[in-house]
Amino acid sequence: IAAACTLPDCARARATALIGALCRGRLSKYNLGSTDPLRGLPVGRRILVPGQVADDASIRLGASDVATNGDLLRAARAANPAAVILYKPHPDVEAGLRDGAAPEATELADAVLTGMDAITALDLVDEVWTMTSTLGFEALLRAKRVTCLGMPFYAGWGLTEDRAIPVPRRAANPDLAALVHAVLIDYPRYHDPLTGLPCPVEVVVERLRDGTVPAPSRGNRLLAKAQGLFASQAWLWRR
Repeated sequence: IAAACTLPDCARARATALIGALCRGRLSKYNLGSTDPLRGLPVGRRILVPGQVADDASIRLGASDVATNGDLLRAARAANPAAVILYKPHPDVEAGLRDGAAPEATELADAVLTGMDAITALDLVDEVWTMTSTLGFEALLRAKRVTCLGMPFYAGWGLTEDRAIPVPRRAANPDLAALVHAVLIDYPRYHDPLTGLPCPVEVVVERLRDGTVPAPSRGNRLLAKAQGLFASQAWLWRR
């Protein structure tokens, strides 16, 4: 990410085009749930608080004094008493695959967005408060203000409001295009599910946008559920 601060113009243009393609395609890490907008919400500044899985590695290693969904909601409400707070449970928690339920959400939030698509939820709000959720990064792509109470990869670079204690010092100050180039173009390696060959990120975006990704088999769906269930039992092999 630090090295991306000196991107040539062509690389910066590619990253900017990628941001546009992701936003136009309404693509997210969490491409599931209802896309129907929620009506009848109170008028005012709206904050999305995305729930996270309780034993996620980013919570264990990247959270600060706020390390649970309930604590995150309380911190967001305390700092924004007049705001309209919307809580979106994590899809794996909603499905009963992972720990991270926040029963206090019905009291602390103005609405709980169960079963809602992540991008639809982002469309409803002005900003996001999170610990380490990837949804914070997706909010940055869509020009939303993001407040982090943990230290995800996209925090500490001057693009977010950081409230983690302590905040590690970052020597560089990339803009959004530089961050996106580092984490979505330069660092990952992509596999085209149609050809079986390595591919650039733009091919993956095209596949997801056009719905040309092969449908998962029944075995694949069962494997995904098993991964979710076993992920909550990581203490069995984690040292």
